[in-house]
Amino acid sequence: MRAFVNSVDLETGVDRLADPTSWREWADQHDIDVPASEADLGSARRLRESLRAALLANHDRAPLPDQTVTALDETARRSRLTARFTADGVHLEPGGQGVDAVLGRVVAVVAAAIQDGTWSRLKACANDTCQWAFYDTSRSRTGQWCSMRICGNRAKQSRWRQQNGAH
Repeated sequence: MRAFVNSVDLETGVDRLADPTSWREWADQHDIDVPASEADLGSARRLRESLRAALLANHDRAPLPDQTVTALDETARRSRLTARFTADGVHLEPGGQGVDAVLGRVVAVVAAAIQDGTWSRLKACANDTCQWAFYDTSRSRTGQWCSMRICGNRAKQSRWRQQNGAH
């Protein structure tokens, strides 16, 4: 799920879901052998950005935003998610084809994270120019940045400059 949300680099503007060629490169890196149409990629980008909004909401321990709920529901329907029962519990599996099946796997991962309590640790970097998805490993679950060395340091420097009148 993090790799999916991180398929766009907001700082450089490189979007791996921008067109079928960039999709193919990203999909190959993730062992996904599924072609994508422009319409498929539009759906993928909408789901990705709604998940980013949810990861940002996790900083405030807020519920899933309405846009995320809608995107997850629509994707689950299109991918024909089905519950599979095993000795380990319930698993969602997409019954659809192509990109819909790929996006269905993303929805299944989100559902599993919500169910097992790890969802609240998934966040997007609080740096507006980054917003990289990361897993908050802090004991207090209050991590704000994907990297304390990079984005955290930038935020601290910016705050210092504002407080000290530096430019």
